[in-house]
Amino acid sequence: MPSPRLAPLEARYAALRHELASTGYLSHGSVYRRPAGQSGNRFTWSTKVKAKTVSLALSEEQADWLEKAITEHRRVQKLLLEMRRLSRQIMRTRFPDPERRSPLSKKVLRLI
Repeated sequence: MPSPRLAPLEARYAALRHELASTGYLSHGSVYRRPAGQSGNRFTWSTKVKAKTVSLALSEEQADWLEKAITEHRRVQKLLLEMRRLSRQIMRTRFPDPERRSPLSKKVLRLI
């Protein structure tokens, strides 16, 4: 018989899966918007490639699009982090721990 503590964990995990399914375009890096009147490209995207920073000049439309993709990427990373944490909680709730001399702490499993 499933534990009563398991149902809310699995419900939250299902909600996260549903949220992940609605993911839009993704990109990492950052967009820099230089104030009007300054010299240089007004909109620049930069990211790391093989430990080197790479920059690319953008149009305003490209900068807007990339900022949304970067925001979406960060949202997905947070979702995945929570899904990994919940997965470990579900595993610990669903299956009994084996006999140990000292029990595993929540800190070891990164549950806190």
